[in-house]
Amino acid sequence: MGSSGRRGGRLSPLAIAGWTGLAVLLAAAFLAALGGLNQTLYGSSAFIERYLGNIARDDIVSAAATPGVRLDDDELAALGLTEDVSTALLRSGVVESGPEDVRIVSDVAHDDGSHTVTASYRLESSIVETAFDVRPIEPLYGLLHRWEFATSPLAVIQATAAHNPLFTVGSLTLDSRATKTGDALTAFSQQASYLAIAPAVYEFGYQSTLLEAVPATVVAEPGATVPVTIDALPTEAFVERVQTKVDEYLTEQCATQAVLQPAGCPFGVAIDDRIVGDPKWTIVSSPEVTLVPGDSSFEMPATPGVARITVDVQSLFDGSFSTLEQDEGFTLALEATVRPDGSISIQLR
Repeated sequence: MGSSGRRGGRLSPLAIAGWTGLAVLLAAAFLAALGGLNQTLYGSSAFIERYLGNIARDDIVSAAATPGVRLDDDELAALGLTEDVSTALLRSGVVESGPEDVRIVSDVAHDDGSHTVTASYRLESSIVETAFDVRPIEPLYGLLHRWEFATSPLAVIQATAAHNPLFTVGSLTLDSRATKTGDALTAFSQQASYLAIAPAVYEFGYQSTLLEAVPATVVAEPGATVPVTIDALPTEAFVERVQTKVDEYLTEQCATQAVLQPAGCPFGVAIDDRIVGDPKWTIVSSPEVTLVPGDSSFEMPATPGVARITVDVQSLFDGSFSTLEQDEGFTLALEATVRPDGSISIQLR
């Protein structure tokens, strides 16, 4: 019979050496594979690439769930923010554009196990380089590296909603009064802070029948605090509606009063002669409405108009009768605001 590696039920030294060598090779291969995974798929550079890739794909939920992104109460306090600061922007559909053409420039390891990963990327038309500090956390299965941001890359966007509490970011409409109470709810301009994924570009604006704001682009870099003002101004429709109200007020409430001094109206006249018939007023030219932002409303400054009075009079000097017809100049100023139900409130000044 041929020779066998097994004698008397035992492995021969040669077989043992073979199996030992195979085990060593398998262990070495496993460690090499593990090391490769920890350097690539589970490395600190890949951690940053995944985070930036999630933003680029508008997967903001995944980006926000990246370890080290969320801020705890102490970190919020250090930024001057309260624990109820809005996280409304931490969702898909609000980022105008994210980082593209991502490239890792360097990955520097430190003695404490942390890394500084510098990434280059295009943000709209600009090429940006950002250094991210990351540190290891409990390995996956005790073997595969896991990381977290040592400093959160979230940005803080400080929004001023001027002259209108509502504004839009991407497909989202926000109300800057969301956490306000009392008198703060009625302020003409509102301010609110929002946590935002970064790096990313956001576009703020507003458009409605009565108010519109020119879109404002915000580039939010990691860890930055970025101000933005959404300046809502009256549309042509708003001005036209106020103009209609002014015209109706002058013609229907003022010109219809058959007196020399119409009550509650901006024009009137004093006549020395005796009035024989009822005075008749007509509006020659109505003030042309213009609206500019004030402290608490949109304001129309004192604007000229002309009213004409026609009335029969008898001269106190010689008793003769005549018809008096003359133009009287006047000015009109007002304040206008948009009510919560979308109607316009006008207050004469």
